[in-house]
Amino acid sequence: MIKKNDIILIVAILLVGVGSLLIWNGSKSEGAKVRVTVFQEEFTTLKLDEDTIYTVEHENGEWNTFEIKDGYVDMIDASCPDKLCVSQSKIRYNHETIVCLPNQVVLEIIDGEETAIDSIAN
Repeated sequence: MIKKNDIILIVAILLVGVGSLLIWNGSKSEGAKVRVTVFQEEFTTLKLDEDTIYTVEHENGEWNTFEIKDGYVDMIDASCPDKLCVSQSKIRYNHETIVCLPNQVVLEIIDGEETAIDSIAN
Protein backbone atom coordinates (compact mmCIF):
# COMPACT_ATOMS: atom_id res chain seq x y z
CA MET A 1 0.00 0.00 0.00
CA ILE A 2 1.41 3.37 -1.02
CA LYS A 3 1.33 5.98 1.71
CA LYS A 4 0.80 9.71 1.32
CA ASN A 5 4.48 10.46 2.09
CA ASP A 6 5.59 8.00 -0.61
CA ILE A 7 3.46 9.82 -3.20
CA ILE A 8 4.88 13.17 -2.11
CA LEU A 9 8.43 11.81 -2.42
CA ILE A 10 7.77 10.39 -5.91
CA VAL A 11 6.23 13.68 -7.11
CA ALA A 12 9.15 15.68 -5.67
CA ILE A 13 11.69 13.44 -7.44
CA LEU A 14 9.82 13.76 -10.72
CA LEU A 15 9.66 17.57 -10.40
CA VAL A 16 13.39 17.80 -9.70
CA GLY A 17 14.12 15.57 -12.69
CA VAL A 18 11.91 17.54 -15.07
CA GLY A 19 13.28 20.84 -13.76
CA SER A 20 16.87 19.65 -14.26
CA LEU A 21 16.09 18.53 -17.80
CA LEU A 22 14.56 21.91 -18.66
CA ILE A 23 17.55 23.79 -17.24
CA TRP A 24 20.00 21.52 -19.06
CA ASN A 25 18.22 21.97 -22.42
CA GLY A 26 17.94 25.71 -21.90
CA SER A 27 21.68 26.01 -21.25
CA LYS A 28 22.76 24.89 -24.71
CA SER A 29 24.18 27.59 -26.94
CA GLU A 30 24.59 27.29 -30.67
CA GLY A 31 28.16 27.16 -31.89
CA ALA A 32 29.64 29.23 -34.69
CA LYS A 33 32.24 26.82 -36.12
CA VAL A 34 33.18 23.18 -36.40
CA ARG A 35 36.74 22.21 -35.52
CA VAL A 36 38.00 19.14 -37.37
CA THR A 37 40.69 17.17 -35.56
CA VAL A 38 42.57 14.29 -37.20
CA PHE A 39 44.96 12.09 -35.22
CA GLN A 40 44.60 14.52 -32.27
CA GLU A 41 45.83 17.49 -34.32
CA GLU A 42 43.65 20.34 -35.55
CA PHE A 43 43.07 19.85 -39.28
CA THR A 44 40.73 22.74 -40.14
CA THR A 45 37.95 24.93 -38.77
CA LEU A 46 34.84 25.75 -40.81
CA LYS A 47 31.97 28.18 -40.22
CA LEU A 48 28.51 26.72 -39.57
CA ASP A 49 26.79 29.47 -41.55
CA GLU A 50 28.42 28.37 -44.83
CA ASP A 51 26.74 25.25 -46.24
CA THR A 52 29.28 22.81 -47.70
CA ILE A 53 30.25 19.16 -48.04
CA TYR A 54 33.80 18.45 -46.93
CA THR A 55 35.94 15.31 -47.14
CA VAL A 56 38.89 14.65 -44.85
CA GLU A 57 41.34 12.34 -46.65
CA HIS A 58 44.14 10.58 -44.76
CA GLU A 59 47.53 9.60 -46.13
CA ASN A 60 46.62 5.94 -45.51
CA GLY A 61 43.59 6.14 -47.82
CA GLU A 62 40.94 6.44 -45.08
CA TRP A 63 38.37 9.25 -45.41
CA ASN A 64 35.37 10.90 -43.75
CA THR A 65 32.80 13.12 -45.45
CA PHE A 66 30.62 15.53 -43.48
CA GLU A 67 28.06 18.14 -44.42
CA ILE A 68 27.44 21.58 -42.96
CA LYS A 69 23.88 22.63 -43.72
CA ASP A 70 21.51 25.08 -42.02
CA GLY A 71 23.89 25.45 -39.06
CA TYR A 72 24.16 21.70 -38.42
CA VAL A 73 27.08 19.31 -38.97
CA ASP A 74 26.38 15.73 -40.03
CA MET A 75 28.84 12.95 -40.88
CA ILE A 76 27.39 11.57 -44.10
CA ASP A 77 29.94 8.93 -45.11
CA ALA A 78 33.17 7.31 -43.93
CA SER A 79 35.56 4.56 -44.92
CA CYS A 80 35.54 2.98 -41.46
CA PRO A 81 34.03 -0.52 -41.24
CA ASP A 82 31.35 0.11 -38.60
CA LYS A 83 30.19 3.59 -39.72
CA LEU A 84 29.07 4.48 -36.18
CA CYS A 85 30.09 8.07 -36.86
CA VAL A 86 27.61 8.22 -39.75
CA SER A 87 24.78 7.05 -37.51
CA GLN A 88 25.43 9.77 -34.90
CA SER A 89 22.95 12.66 -34.80
CA LYS A 90 23.61 16.03 -36.40
CA ILE A 91 25.26 18.54 -34.08
CA ARG A 92 25.02 22.34 -33.67
CA TYR A 93 25.47 23.21 -30.00
CA ASN A 94 28.71 24.30 -28.35
CA HIS A 95 31.01 21.37 -27.41
CA GLU A 96 28.92 18.67 -29.13
CA THR A 97 31.02 16.15 -31.05
CA ILE A 98 30.89 13.47 -33.70
CA VAL A 99 33.74 10.98 -33.38
CA CYS A 100 35.08 8.39 -35.82
CA LEU A 101 37.41 6.25 -33.71
CA PRO A 102 38.78 3.99 -36.48
CA ASN A 103 39.79 6.99 -38.61
CA GLN A 104 40.60 9.18 -35.58
CA VAL A 105 38.46 12.10 -36.80
CA VAL A 106 36.63 14.37 -34.36
CA LEU A 107 34.14 17.08 -35.34
CA GLU A 108 33.52 19.51 -32.46
CA ILE A 109 31.25 22.56 -32.36
CA ILE A 110 33.09 25.59 -30.95
CA ASP A 111 32.88 29.35 -30.44
CA GLY A 112 29.34 29.43 -29.14
CA GLU A 113 28.55 31.66 -26.20
CA GLU A 114 29.60 30.09 -22.92
CA THR A 115 26.77 29.81 -20.42
CA ALA A 116 27.09 29.86 -16.65
CA ILE A 117 26.42 26.11 -16.58
CA ASP A 118 29.14 25.45 -19.19
CA SER A 119 31.68 27.40 -17.17
CA ILE A 120 30.81 25.47 -14.02
CA ALA A 121 31.12 22.13 -15.82
CA ASN A 122 34.52 22.97 -17.27
